[in-house]
Amino acid sequence: MASGSVPERLTWAVRVLDPAPDDRVLEIGCGRGVAAGLIRARLTTGTVTGLDRSATAVEAARRRHPDGRDTFHAVALEAAEFPDDSFDRILAVNVNVFWVRSPDRELAALRRWLTPAGTLCLCWEPPDARRAEEIAGKVAPLVASHGFTTEVRAATAATGSSLVAVVARRPP
Repeated sequence: MASGSVPERLTWAVRVLDPAPDDRVLEIGCGRGVAAGLIRARLTTGTVTGLDRSATAVEAARRRHPDGRDTFHAVALEAAEFPDDSFDRILAVNVNVFWVRSPDRELAALRRWLTPAGTLCLCWEPPDARRAEEIAGKVAPLVASHGFTTEVRAATAATGSSLVAVVARRPP
């Protein structure tokens, strides 16, 4: 895939996530596997696990990454199951469950699945800075209420839209 065809929100989100070469990364809402490819490029022994509700998107992600090093599952976040401490980093881009309704069940699962000191990175590309502030203002306190330390990062995309991330760390 040509670098010009990768959405800026994905390159920014992976940069904010900052995976280490041996990290085990979960991507929620992996779609066709574009961000997974950006993550994979930063890994040596690490792995990517992708979740998406769409079986069609997951099949496209599997075709995009045919070497079998990474896994993709057609399952909704609320139905997914992983052992505790399965992932060093978790990424979600434009996954609205975290701000449009109470995500308590999902955040509890993510906290269990993250290793101690693991990083959760929830990113969005809203149309403007006001909406970015609204999302971060709702999400950061919810995430913190589940025992994470949080910080908000924001940027302006080349398109003029806003990019916002709530970066959360599970205490060691």
